Amino acid sequence: MTRRVKPYGSPDEHLAKLEQRGMTLEREFAAQWLGSVGYYRLSGYWYPCRVLNGSRRGDSFEAGTSFADVVALYEFDRKLRTLVHDGVERVEVMLRTRLNESVGAYGALAYLDRAHFRPTFDHAAWLDTVQRRVARSRRRNDAVRHHDEHYGGRLPIWVLSEVLDFADVSRLYEGLPARVQWEIAEQFGVQIDLGALSKSQADRAKKNHPLVRWFEQLAIVRNTSAHHARLWNRSFAPASTAALRTVPALVSLPDGQSERVYGALCVMGLLLEAASPGTTWRAKVRELVDTSFAQLHGRHVGEMGFPEAWCDDPFWSRRPQ
Repeated sequence: MTRRVKPYGSPDEHLAKLEQRGMTLEREFAAQWLGSVGYYRLSGYWYPCRVLNGSRRGDSFEAGTSFADVVALYEFDRKLRTLVHDGVERVEVMLRTRLNESVGAYGALAYLDRAHFRPTFDHAAWLDTVQRRVARSRRRNDAVRHHDEHYGGRLPIWVLSEVLDFADVSRLYEGLPARVQWEIAEQFGVQIDLGALSKSQADRAKKNHPLVRWFEQLAIVRNTSAHHARLWNRSFAPASTAALRTVPALVSLPDGQSERVYGALCVMGLLLEAASPGTTWRAKVRELVDTSFAQLHGRHVGEMGFPEAWCDDPFWSRRPQ
């Protein structure tokens, strides 16, 4: 049965509803936040504070729930999104550069020839997406217009890659032969120990580098951050961890697969060592979690996929200089 759409609620009605359900708040402070961020967006941050009745959340809030804590969680998540966006940007730029070099070695327009990709890659569908990206960028991109005027619209790979989304770039990486995937992964500092894997795991990794699924996940995480959506407790497309856990720096990845933001943060932290040498990004992530999340009432780092003793991992031990 189709339900009736809920009626619009005024700020005063929203405040009264939150108080009635057991949330403590200072009205002027809460009204200001509801006016700037909105009831619906903030509701995702107080949802875990609603009393759990069996497998469902009730309307009432757990004892001790305060509007100030909800805002603090929202602010933590906003700052985490900013750090994630900053980290992914640098990883993405390096991936574009490595793809330019790998594909461009066969020619400026080699990406048009499916012979340079694995047989299972849907090259035609990828090119359709590419043409949409080029059309989208034509009005505002001088380089695209220049190639329209002087080269019949034929874009060399190093120009084309700049108008692609990260998801398009990650699919291009997925379409490369395994040998090229592995070369690029090693340029990122990802040294997988195949001898530490089972035969079936090693065979899968040889055919399709594990970074394929991780770049796919990072593209989703990046889009989540770019669209200002919740990051801290969200689940993403799972990525296998068996192969990357053979990298000494990544032993704290969850066993089996990773679908929470912790795994993405770990992989970004490793890739950034190559993409941005000397970066303090990992230390900034630790600082943010230590100072802005760990103190929140009722919250636990496990909601983000962090292991219990993550602070003891040398990977996260450096602090900003």
